[in-house]
Amino acid sequence: MKPKTIAIIPARGGSKRLPNKNILSLGGIPLIAHSILYAQKNKAIIDEIYVSTNDVAVKKIALQYGVKVINRPENLSGDFEPTVSALKHSLKSLDFEAENVILLQPTNPLRPQNLLKEAFEIYQKGNHDSLFTVSRNHQKLGKIIDNKFIPFNYEIGQRSQDLDPLFSENGLLYITKATLIMDDIIISKNAFPFEVNNIFANVDIDTQEDFNFTQILCQFFENER
Repeated sequence: MKPKTIAIIPARGGSKRLPNKNILSLGGIPLIAHSILYAQKNKAIIDEIYVSTNDVAVKKIALQYGVKVINRPENLSGDFEPTVSALKHSLKSLDFEAENVILLQPTNPLRPQNLLKEAFEIYQKGNHDSLFTVSRNHQKLGKIIDNKFIPFNYEIGQRSQDLDPLFSENGLLYITKATLIMDDIIISKNAFPFEVNNIFANVDIDTQEDFNFTQILCQFFENER
């Protein structure tokens, strides 16, 4: 039997900073639906799609879009509960053994069309145990110590284009061996950092301002997703 690759979309209820954010309408559909539809467009890679939630409204939307729901217990749905606990619970709930898990966070609803295809090809060909997306940071960063700004990644007067590259985890996509998740790991020490320098990588919805920015992008790039 072919090893299964599944997508898990963790979408708990109870968001404090932006209430009900996972079901807010973005571009005419609920926020969580963007990740569901993205997974469904990649059926050549993804065998099963699951939404892990403790929220009735989220569950209803997921079922309307034809994906399976894993009922997440409240003790795994708190503000400080790590994402890996929802993934681990989801794997334990399955009646089969998955090999690869693709994590799609609903708060990162906009993704380049070919992102998963390109990333999964690298993940498989390189025999990696995990992969996650990163973006290059072009900012001049520093620390404030004793009310003084101490440059971190540059010298005063240095041009931005001459900076040593720094990268940040952007949250667009994660691919991980299921066995790692069972050990409470999403990103391994040997994880492949897949670079994505796309405006969609700037989206991570946590506040109303984030949501407003995403609405503008959603309208502007309507035909590019």
